[in-house]
Amino acid sequence: MSTRHRAAVLGSPIAHSLSPVLHRAAYAELGLDDWSYGRFEVDEAALPGFVGELDASWAGLSLTMPLKRAIIPLLDEITDTAASVEAVNTVVFTDDGRRVGDNTDIPGMIAALRERGVEKVDSAAILGAGATASSALAALARVCAGPVTAYVRSEARAGEMRGWGERLGVDVRTAAWDDAAEAFAAPLVIATTPAGTTDALAGAVPDAPGTLFDVLYDPWPTRLAAAWSARGGKIVGGLDLLVHQAVLQVEQMTGRTPGPLAAMRAAGEQALARR
Repeated sequence: MSTRHRAAVLGSPIAHSLSPVLHRAAYAELGLDDWSYGRFEVDEAALPGFVGELDASWAGLSLTMPLKRAIIPLLDEITDTAASVEAVNTVVFTDDGRRVGDNTDIPGMIAALRERGVEKVDSAAILGAGATASSALAALARVCAGPVTAYVRSEARAGEMRGWGERLGVDVRTAAWDDAAEAFAAPLVIATTPAGTTDALAGAVPDAPGTLFDVLYDPWPTRLAAAWSARGGKIVGGLDLLVHQAVLQVEQMTGRTPGPLAAMRAAGEQALARR
């Protein structure tokens, strides 16, 4: 029987992370009283040393920025899903000593959309072109049957998004950020930008919009999400994504399925309400 019972989230900055709240709620629900989940401030320079010192009590790691790519050279194997976007947010330590990297953001996005009844769309739009946007494109490769338009701030970013589209098999078209309000005609819009970036677009939400997936969770709702909901649109939020990707991490690290999604979501909602 495995003696692994420790896990943690690593990143920089990390103090804001809800991962400990979610994972500890899962352990409590599953009766894993001897399991612990920590939070460590680790940057790219410190990552090799941190990982190298972990002993056989460690079951897994969650990775946030800026470590999702930096972790890859330290692993024995990564899944096809992680390789598709060159980003690992989950590491599982096997009993034979291997370090296996995966990306649960992509299936987490798909599951969050499915939970809101969104399984297939004919087209979609993405606001932004950062690391989360590539994961969104990978999710859309399985959800969107037609073109995806990415609204970006520079031609360099536009080129990156088109490159990801070619790699992932998605018909990606790019447009200037100044025209971002045009995204709202799409049946599915995924906002991947930092807090406050889309605030100015809230007044442009049309009547009877489609689905907005806003990956932010704090502060919530964003101005865009509030305007979208007020006009009758369907909302998928950042907490939905966080919980769905975290439940997959719990399942991989503990070997217990299904993970306790409801308990994890409730813990996340309570933690956000206290902020």
